[in-house]
Amino acid sequence: MALQLAPDEPAAGPWRAELLTTVAARLMRPGKGESAGHRPVVLAIDGRSSSGKTTLADGILVPARWDEHQHEGAIEVPADCALLIVEGVGAARRETAHLTGAAVWVQSDEREAERRSVARVGQPGDSPTLRHLRDWMAEEVPFLADQRPWERADLVACGTPEVPCDPVTELVVAPPPGAGRPH
Repeated sequence: MALQLAPDEPAAGPWRAELLTTVAARLMRPGKGESAGHRPVVLAIDGRSSSGKTTLADGILVPARWDEHQHEGAIEVPADCALLIVEGVGAARRETAHLTGAAVWVQSDEREAERRSVARVGQPGDSPTLRHLRDWMAEEVPFLADQRPWERADLVACGTPEVPCDPVTELVVAPPPGAGRPH
């Protein structure tokens, strides 16, 4: 499949449908930031705006959420938590890489992500929410170009898959660009 990507983002591939249980088991193995049995595996799900990060995190992996706990800027992680998911633009940023056990980059077609973003903010035109979206994108693009979080990804998930899959039991994935390089 040929996704339209930002000029600085390398295409992942080859894409394949993989069972969610297999993906989850691989990502939940204690990694570079954990001491086995003492801390949850911290999984960073990163990607551009409207790429499919929240759908992956909420619809498939079900993370602890700030808004459910009604905390300002912090959540309590239960002592028996095996997996803590942090999702958002910048979740796999360079400065926090030592704290994460695994990172997923959600790669998606730019045209579809833009369509999703515009649909999220409402009516097209020059509304305040659309101006806010444009301002956000003006900061997001250079931020991701500098951070290059796909280079720290353990796996790439497709947020706009064209590979046939069962979205309830499977995820379309690829090895990260440059797989095999140290993080």
